[in-house]
Amino acid sequence: MENYFHPELSRDHILEISSIGLAHMGDAVFELLVRAWLCAHGGATGRGMHRAAVGLVCAESQAEKAERIKPLLTEDEKAVFRRGRNAQVHTVPHHASRAQYGEATALEALLGWLYLQGETERINELFCIMMEGEERHGH
Repeated sequence: MENYFHPELSRDHILEISSIGLAHMGDAVFELLVRAWLCAHGGATGRGMHRAAVGLVCAESQAEKAERIKPLLTEDEKAVFRRGRNAQVHTVPHHASRAQYGEATALEALLGWLYLQGETERINELFCIMMEGEERHGH
């Protein structure tokens, strides 16, 4: 039986997935991490937790978090990030600039790529850096 919590895809198979496909996966990975982070940091419940999650996963917030980790990326990670940023997205949320949305899509593509390779420790390392200081901002 397949284990979709830990998919085993070849490197070639993962490279065949479009940037939008990787970003779709990475969006879910980031959402799950943010929800776990909110539970671990307590305080928010119900609608408050939902509002806090939305504030952390929006394109503007993701773009800011991407800036924190870009200097730490490996060459392969930078290539996936660039590929994600250059993905052809046709709609941009009203509250985000095209540049912010591109950075958010790039971050999500990177997280999707890492997840599909089973690189959960690397994802966690990058996520912890992204979330540094968030407690002070009331999230």
